[in-house]
Amino acid sequence: MSLKEIALRMPNRPGQIARVARLLAEQRINIAAISLDSAGARSSVRLIPDRPDRAMTILEDAGFTVDCHDTIVVHLEDRAGSFLKVLDILAASKVNVESIAILVARDGAQSLAAIATDDIARARRVLQEAGFASGKGESLVTNADVLSSAPAIPSESVGLLL
Repeated sequence: MSLKEIALRMPNRPGQIARVARLLAEQRINIAAISLDSAGARSSVRLIPDRPDRAMTILEDAGFTVDCHDTIVVHLEDRAGSFLKVLDILAASKVNVESIAILVARDGAQSLAAIATDDIARARRVLQEAGFASGKGESLVTNADVLSSAPAIPSESVGLLL
C-alpha cells in the first residue's frame, strides 16, 4: 500500500500555514512530514498526514484546492550518497521526481523516504529491482501508522510532528 501525500496551494501570507495546521489539529490529524515553498504571492504545501482522506475533506471544505498522490517508500542507508543512488536510478529510467519527504519512521538502522513521481508504477518497479523499495517498506509505513515508530507523543500534541 502506498503512502499518500497531499499537495495544496495557498496565498503567501502570514498565518496561512498555521490555519492549515489548526484545521488538522482540531480534527486530531497528525502530520508526519510537511514542506512549504513560497514564490511571490503563492505558497505550495505538501504534507503526509495520518488520515489523508479526512485531511483532504477538511482542507477542501475550508476552501483549499487539494490534490493527493501516492508515494513510494524507500530504504536508505545512513551514509553519504545513499539517496543519490535512488535518484540516479529514477533519472536513468526517465522518471521525474515531484516531491520527497524524509520520514520520521525508520526500519532498523535505515532511514525511510517517501518519493512522489510522474510515473509511480515505473518508479516502483525500477526501485524494487534495485533493492531500494520493497513490499516490506510500504507495508511497514502507512499513513495511519507512519507516526507509530516516532517517539511517544502526548495525545494533546496532535497536529504537527516533524
